[in-house]
Amino acid sequence: MGRGVWSWIVPDGLWDIAKPLTPPSRVRSQGGGTRDTPDETVFAAIVYVLVSGCAWRALPPCFGISKSTAHRRFMIWSRAGVWGQLHEAVLDRIDECGLLDLSRTVLDSAHVRAKKGGELTGPSPVDRGKAGSKMHVLSDANGLPLVVGVSAAKTHDSQALESMVAGLQTRHDPHRGWHYKPRKLHADKAYDVPELRKWLRGKRIGVRIARKSIESSERLGRRRWVIERTMSWLTGYRRLNHRYERHPRNYLAFLGLSAAICCYKRLVRLIT
Repeated sequence: MGRGVWSWIVPDGLWDIAKPLTPPSRVRSQGGGTRDTPDETVFAAIVYVLVSGCAWRALPPCFGISKSTAHRRFMIWSRAGVWGQLHEAVLDRIDECGLLDLSRTVLDSAHVRAKKGGELTGPSPVDRGKAGSKMHVLSDANGLPLVVGVSAAKTHDSQALESMVAGLQTRHDPHRGWHYKPRKLHADKAYDVPELRKWLRGKRIGVRIARKSIESSERLGRRRWVIERTMSWLTGYRRLNHRYERHPRNYLAFLGLSAAICCYKRLVRLIT
């Protein structure tokens, strides 16, 4: 199958970054195998599922692969951590170009309905108690998603702050000496917890968290509005609007892939 049939779904150059991260294909023990299906084609099919929100069985015939092949390769790559590595690789390229702004970071979360239940789900307080999850996003000053996470819907937003910030600080490249350390953290009043303020100051991170009973809940703030735009970018990928995956790792895989694509598209726009 020629690349022109589905090239519109994958941004030019993204596969070149993803290719070295994917594990080699293996021949299945029961016969047959996956070698005949190019990884690039499977990657495009996975991106199509993310963008369109369709079920695996609804993959268009133009990809020339079965739903079982696409889903199996997605699972293998998810277990190998391909999507998180791709997100990091794109962020490293943005940082190489001097386009990553860590003068401030912004943290927020959004509810998603969990259609099939599973781990890290629970009654959603904003969806009449139906099963749901939360997506957590930490962005830079320009709204680029730096770290993404998933938790149960009933989990309080503040409980994700330490893990999200720590996830950013532990990302570094020892060969190049890069180290991601935010100078300030902006968040709404859901994160207004004294212990968290103390923890952030201990990390020498400036605290810009809205205080309860002081700042109006209707005001996004001059700095925090970018996270709303980031959430809009991510939920533009229809597979993220609802959680269909029973295992949170698979939903987090789609979330990581969408974050990587958002960052890559922004990088292309900024350097061209």
